[in-house]
Amino acid sequence: MTDKLVVLVTCRSAKEADRIARSLVETRLAACGNILRSPVRSIYRWKEKIESSREVLLVIKTSRRRFPALQAAIKRLHSYEVPEIIALPIAAGSRAYLSWLAESLAPKKKT
Repeated sequence: MTDKLVVLVTCRSAKEADRIARSLVETRLAACGNILRSPVRSIYRWKEKIESSREVLLVIKTSRRRFPALQAAIKRLHSYEVPEIIALPIAAGSRAYLSWLAESLAPKKKT
């Protein structure tokens, strides 16, 4: 088991997903954000009603250590009152990719 996570976040639009992903990568809370532009049709219960929405799925790669700050940033940046933020563990992966992920999350070195 690694200390890395895949985080799933549904967004109102591709524009919102792009804004969130860019902010997370810029601040090194995420190494990568994939935006699945094909609309996801979500059916869910909200305030005692069954709702249906077209959403965009944002798939984020991060670490367990960075997750609390990442979650707080998503809540701050997201338009939903209760955004979907689901973290799944990365059990294994290529050594090169996991190294790149760790390097991308490391604090920027001062020069």
